[in-house]
Amino acid sequence: MAIAIILGGVSGMFLFSKYKDTSYVFNDSEKLYFLEEGVYSSKESLESNTKNINPKLVIEKDNKYHVYVGITGNTNNVAKIKKMYKNKGYSVYEKEIEINNSEFFSNVSQFDILLDSSKNDRDITTIEEIVLSNYEDLVK
Repeated sequence: MAIAIILGGVSGMFLFSKYKDTSYVFNDSEKLYFLEEGVYSSKESLESNTKNINPKLVIEKDNKYHVYVGITGNTNNVAKIKKMYKNKGYSVYEKEIEINNSEFFSNVSQFDILLDSSKNDRDITTIEEIVLSNYEDLVK
């Protein structure tokens, strides 16, 4: 009986060691591309440098102001938004950020379909204005 218990314990430890990391199965976070225009150390600097940028999302983190001009899950849309801002004279950098809000991720996926088919800057700006506002409502 003791041998059966020992063999059972060893077998159990072996099986559990194979399936140690199962966090990916229960992970609700999804990666999205946040398009950042810049990081500012003061509110005055932020306001003077971004007064002509609209829409924008400002997130304060570690006493710095991060300015985002777009959020998307599609790399083609990243290029489209970056090109639009480059034509306006701004440098935009992409950051992959994990979001733990399935409703927001679903909304971004739907707006990505619209963004993918949009051809002019006005449509892109309108869509991103809604996405950034949606982020403020659901995530922030």
